[in-house]
Amino acid sequence: MSLHDLLAAQIAANGPIRLSDFMADCLLHPEFGYYTTQEPFGASGDFVTAPEVSQMFGELIGLSLAQAWIDQGSPSPFALVEFGPGRGTLMSDILRATKGVSGFHQAAQIILLEASPNLRAIQGETLRVYTPAWIDAVDQLPAIPIFAVANEFFDALPIRQFVRDGSGWRERQVGLDNDTLVFGLGPDSPQPALAHRLEDTKDGDLVEECSAASPIINTLGLRIKHHGGVALIIDYGDWRSLGDTLQAIRDHEHVSPLDQAGQCDITAHVDFETIANAVPCQYSRVTPQGVFLERLGITQRAQALAQNMTEDALHSHIAAHRRLTHPDEMGNLFKVIGLYPEGGSPPAGLEK
Repeated sequence: MSLHDLLAAQIAANGPIRLSDFMADCLLHPEFGYYTTQEPFGASGDFVTAPEVSQMFGELIGLSLAQAWIDQGSPSPFALVEFGPGRGTLMSDILRATKGVSGFHQAAQIILLEASPNLRAIQGETLRVYTPAWIDAVDQLPAIPIFAVANEFFDALPIRQFVRDGSGWRERQVGLDNDTLVFGLGPDSPQPALAHRLEDTKDGDLVEECSAASPIINTLGLRIKHHGGVALIIDYGDWRSLGDTLQAIRDHEHVSPLDQAGQCDITAHVDFETIANAVPCQYSRVTPQGVFLERLGITQRAQALAQNMTEDALHSHIAAHRRLTHPDEMGNLFKVIGLYPEGGSPPAGLEK
């Protein structure tokens, strides 16, 4: 029995399913889901995230959060939160970079939002010298100031896709052709949530909608609005999505999500307009990752680290700096948006 078999049986019995339901099963099915059965991160996994590229990424994120904490009066206690912490590398780098910030560690309650039991175990080992707590949902965050980071978290939330047909929309679905999973389109139907997309689309255009993002952002934003703090949201995407951005990765290569259900990572570009519209507190400009990191001093940090490096280590270090910041690599594809309280300032590296 495999996830493909389960999905094929379900579709044969009940008809095509939404793409969002397909993604949710592929990523988080308790027995066959990608994040519940695989170790996806790093060179030995299926993809590499920014914290795995270089320690500089997490260090600068940590210093941005620490500066925001100081700017808000060094509240104690506060929650130091990561959404989708992977192997715990980013949080480990944040904590190492901030250990010299007076009072920061003593006031911090480390909280990790993670659904995968396997990844929780790995995170616990990475952060074994600390005492992190895990939560299953954003509404479990405590009613205290929240200083949070979400790096490549929202791109893995299930999406729905719609193709414009006149003034209506046809939803892209996953169906069955003999025993093969295939994409198809459902019947024409009105979609009130997409009414604003009639102004910038034409017949045949595909748009994506991630309904799971808004309640998460709303809850996080309300915590920041009422209790203080900031949040850094870092992901690939842009202000308003248009076109098919669904992708699947296995062994660092693009594959078909339908051919390897549950065996590959499935993501889609983040629509930062959706995030901004759901925020009940203030938010910064959407800023390219490269610009954000340069404002925080990544080049100066890279130069300092390079002083003690030679040959292969130095070449790898230079390549890591380029990968994080260059417009042709992660520097422009990835964007950053910051959340902060009314009357406050955006996190360091971002502008209003």
